[in-house]
Amino acid sequence: MKFLSKLIIIFAFFLFASPLKAQDNLPTIDFFWGEGCPHCAKEEIFLDDLQKQYPELVINRYEIHDPANNQFLKETGQRLNADTSGIPFTVVADQYFVGFLSDDSTGQKIKQALGLQEKTSTLDTLNLPLFGTVAVKDFSLPLLTFVIALLDGFNPCAMWTLMFLISLLLGLKDRRRMWILGIAFIASSALVYFLFLTAWLNLFLFIGFITWVKILIALVALASGTYYLKDYFTNKDASCKVTGGPKKQKVFARLKAITQKEQFIFALIGIILLAFVVNLVELVCSAGLPAIYTQILAFSDLPTWQYYSYLLFYILIFMLDDLVIFFIAMTTLKAVGLNSKYSRYSHLLGGVLMLLIGLLLIFKPEFLMFG
Repeated sequence: MKFLSKLIIIFAFFLFASPLKAQDNLPTIDFFWGEGCPHCAKEEIFLDDLQKQYPELVINRYEIHDPANNQFLKETGQRLNADTSGIPFTVVADQYFVGFLSDDSTGQKIKQALGLQEKTSTLDTLNLPLFGTVAVKDFSLPLLTFVIALLDGFNPCAMWTLMFLISLLLGLKDRRRMWILGIAFIASSALVYFLFLTAWLNLFLFIGFITWVKILIALVALASGTYYLKDYFTNKDASCKVTGGPKKQKVFARLKAITQKEQFIFALIGIILLAFVVNLVELVCSAGLPAIYTQILAFSDLPTWQYYSYLLFYILIFMLDDLVIFFIAMTTLKAVGLNSKYSRYSHLLGGVLMLLIGLLLIFKPEFLMFG
């Protein structure tokens, strides 16, 4: 129901504003921006329009790649006890705003800080029958995270190792050993992916909003989308091309040797190490999706804990199919799996989604800016 409400919100638009009243003695705006930052470019247009309406408004603009401006930004952050790692960073009197989503969200908050009150019906909240009050600004990124992680999870390269491991575990007489080894493999796989996502995210946060990086990721998205669509039409059995043939047989042999070790501690360590190695190799199959997702996440002006909360949510959805298959198999003592058609359909949907994201990154990056 929640996701249905979010889809309904996508098509709901409310934008009714009354004229602004002239104000005297407006506070000064300190606007910190960076070259190549799409958020900053949006706010610059907003501030230019605002200054045309209020010629008496003073706006100080500081490009942060200038050392003196960057130092002033740090001093301002210390004075306001604010995190200045994200831009644009806007200060109005003793209030500050990190990032710029749109004129109707962040722009309205800046106007309120200036004392320019207006009666508006914005996209901040929406009252829906049955669903109640829904925060519109909060729905997009969780939904996008869910969709990309779910599509990423239906990866043939990420499934075959687990399926073979389950078949080996079901042959063990010790059920406690069976559960622990299986959970250790899944947990280790999740940890590898989380570390991989964290590395991508921190890279993009460190680089910042540089135009050529955005274009590069857009090209990766377009290439990934094209590959997924081609794979949907040509790879009818949804097999993994990266870990096929001799590589797969080698992993099978290692898994069999590890699970049959008499000493449990050696079997456990072996399973964890093999999970790390296998998942590092399998990342090649889906490197495009996590890179594209973490670039979009880096666009959002979020507290640090929220960045990592989204990554954990991504991992949970990504591992969902593995968890369901594993627990069903361990409970029923029967090997189960997903039909290959689900993997194919995930490539179809993923291909369309990646092409759309690639085009948006190039032509309308503001549509992918949340938070």
